Amino acid sequence: MENSSPISNFNSHSPYELIFQALLMIPISHYFIGFAIIVAVILYNFVEWHLIRDILTGFRGQPITLTFNSESKLYEGVVSKCRILHGRYLATPWLASPHIQTTFLNFFGRPPVFNYRRQMFRLSDGGTVALDWLMSSDVMGHAVYIDNVIPKDDKTPIVLVIPGLTSDSNSPYLKHLVYNTAKCGWNVVVSNHRGLGGVSVTSDCFYNAGWTDDVRIIIHHLHREYPSAPLFVVGTSIGANVLVKFLGEDGENIPIAGAVAICSPWDLLIGDRFIGRRLVQKLYDRALTIGLQGYAQLHQPRYSRLANWEGIVKSRSIRDFDNHATCLVGKYETVDTYYRRNSSTNYVDKVAVPLLCISALDDPVCTKEAIPWDECRLNKNIVLATAQHGGHLAFFEGITASSLWWVRAVTEFLGILHSSPYMHRQYKVQIPGLIPPSEPSIDQSPYISVAEDGMVAAVANEPTRTDEFEDSSEIIKPTIAMAKEDRDQQLRESVPNDVPSESQTHEQKSSTCNASCHGATSLIKRRLEQLTRHSKKSIWLLAYVAIVTSWPLVGSAFYFFFKRKIKNISPSRLQKK
Repeated sequence: MENSSPISNFNSHSPYELIFQALLMIPISHYFIGFAIIVAVILYNFVEWHLIRDILTGFRGQPITLTFNSESKLYEGVVSKCRILHGRYLATPWLASPHIQTTFLNFFGRPPVFNYRRQMFRLSDGGTVALDWLMSSDVMGHAVYIDNVIPKDDKTPIVLVIPGLTSDSNSPYLKHLVYNTAKCGWNVVVSNHRGLGGVSVTSDCFYNAGWTDDVRIIIHHLHREYPSAPLFVVGTSIGANVLVKFLGEDGENIPIAGAVAICSPWDLLIGDRFIGRRLVQKLYDRALTIGLQGYAQLHQPRYSRLANWEGIVKSRSIRDFDNHATCLVGKYETVDTYYRRNSSTNYVDKVAVPLLCISALDDPVCTKEAIPWDECRLNKNIVLATAQHGGHLAFFEGITASSLWWVRAVTEFLGILHSSPYMHRQYKVQIPGLIPPSEPSIDQSPYISVAEDGMVAAVANEPTRTDEFEDSSEIIKPTIAMAKEDRDQQLRESVPNDVPSESQTHEQKSSTCNASCHGATSLIKRRLEQLTRHSKKSIWLLAYVAIVTSWPLVGSAFYFFFKRKIKNISPSRLQKK
């Protein structure tokens, strides 16, 4: 009788059968453990979790990288004294992911609880902007101003905040910034974009990623109302792009002491390519598009008339929305044209105001690929601070995630800048003849305490058309246009409204014409002298404007002077000749 050996049994089975039998011998619980480990690894990489790295580094955090010009006085006199910017940033352990931080900020955020005081700001084109104030006295708990009205000679610094895309003053990250800045003894005002903050769109003009007109007008209004108060500006996300673009457009002659840009997209074209690259970025793209569609839904009557409403409803990305809405309303040829023209990276080299820029290298919305490293390094007025982690506008810190790191960095920077001699001071050039509006564009009704949801309806008063620029020397074209309108208005007032009848004598006509010509000539001469003192280069343009606008009056004068001589030339004399 033959006994079968184990070797013969092993050879009689297929290798795959043996593997299958071995797998059946493994407990099912081990399979679940292995599957959970694989899923955890995939999710760890998908959400870019960095908890293990934080553990390996002993929860010391990552250092902040500062990029600046070697000859920068801003760094030497201000940033070098900022302890937070020279420290490390450690994210909240249970939020150690840029995606989890960003999501937590938008859905929870743990913002401080307080109420704003709202003012309705009227723009010259009929638009309405809600300015939400938080006074230092509101946070400190003691009254500083009578009836909560800031006196014109008040020297308390003012911080103007520009929100991000579809954000308003009640966004959690803005409430963190506003509250902590007010705790430092400063007054803070949030300039909500048109159509946001519970305010209706009252003109055919909408905001976009490069719309700097509203910011410019509000900044000059605040400076005109409170000339003794240093004015600082903080922009976040799209608001940061608008801020940097505005600083580059207006250069040195602006009434801003300092500025901070948080998580700016910098290059909109690169950002557009980035946000549609990976699955996780496409989720952000879709979420932001839904927010834009909700914004358009609030103002459907105007969008239906000015844009492609059917395309807006069907938009699946920010690019689709910009194609069907932003480009049509803003008169841009293509979406890429809109992105190129409004990217703030094109204006970095022209910034002349102390500017701190803060960005996270793991920002899931605004990619690090768009950061203009070299341009920031070349500009002595800019210091760029980049953190390894932080997400988009999040930077949660502490075990309870009760504070935002970038908010502490901003308040420290602004405080040191305010106490230093490196604040920007505007070189003011006054041009006689251009008088500020006698009526302010702020609604004269009392301050309104806004509820927690921040929703109020825009008032129905007709907007007052006023010019919002305090120093007209800041922009040459508006200066010439305003001077021309002022001159035309006074010329029209100097010309008689009634047409002379035939019964009037020739002497009356001549005296009237001489008086009108003399008054107009002296007025034009005075305006030319005033304006040419401001810019000698524009003398020929101004002379041309003066001749063209005054020609009807001069022509009338020639007609009255030579009317008698023309009548003396009879047709018979012409025939004899």
